[in-house]
Amino acid sequence: MRRVVPGDLPAIEAFLRARTPRAMFPLSNLARYGLDGEHPYAPRFWAAWSGASVTDVLCLSTNGTVMPVLPSGDAGPALEVLRGREVCRVIGPAEECRPLIDGLGLTGRPVDLDQDEPHFAMDLADLRVPDGPGILHPLRQADRDVLLDWTAAYNAETLGQEPEAARREAMRDLDLRIETGSHRVLMAGDAPLAMTGFNATIPDCVQIGGVYTPPGLRGRGHARRAVALHLAEARRAGATRATLFASGPPAIRAYEAIGFQRIGTWTLFLMKTPVRVPARGSADG
Repeated sequence: MRRVVPGDLPAIEAFLRARTPRAMFPLSNLARYGLDGEHPYAPRFWAAWSGASVTDVLCLSTNGTVMPVLPSGDAGPALEVLRGREVCRVIGPAEECRPLIDGLGLTGRPVDLDQDEPHFAMDLADLRVPDGPGILHPLRQADRDVLLDWTAAYNAETLGQEPEAARREAMRDLDLRIETGSHRVLMAGDAPLAMTGFNATIPDCVQIGGVYTPPGLRGRGHARRAVALHLAEARRAGATRATLFASGPPAIRAYEAIGFQRIGTWTLFLMKTPVRVPARGSADG
């Protein structure tokens, strides 16, 4: 694998777009933050080539998040790229992430979350919007303290964060979501029912993330209605596809009910603290 330079980007983007549901984070981060930028989520890329054709891409964000797109199934070159580098997360298709996690010696390290979840996609022409109470509003129209509590609870329940860290991250996450307009809240009058959002977007595809319903309101279809209404909004803006990864039978049932179909398994490997992967030949590697 060699480091991607600006002149390579048309080929890299074409390769990633051919695999859009499995490459939404790299595509969205590239569009938002640019190649080799300073933002924590700005991507750096390495690619393997066969002649003029890209065969594999490894994305490593500035903050150490590894996002592989390795359809060849050969993890070896990506492992060599990552040796000696700092890693905090590995996110992507399970069949591409697990060999990296094992090969880098990260298995068994302290984590907030180490989970494989069903991965889904949908053509938005097939979207079904369920009936029910509530309409979508921007987050700024709901009570901030309620949304802060919901976001912290989501971070703890879904991402495995400790309460103090979950609250701290929630303050940052909520401000960013309000600023970017990435999330919505389903409200019946002044009462918030559920929250939904997009954690990655490109013009023709959105990726669902940050969906939350408080425990006392669960089991009433609020989350699926919120997600469906948000997807309908994205469809009106020009998106044609959507993707997500889901945790637990209730979420899976909700997403299948509005039109999602499973396409694979998604790994979320979120470490408690970043780890510098030993370089080949080092005393500890």
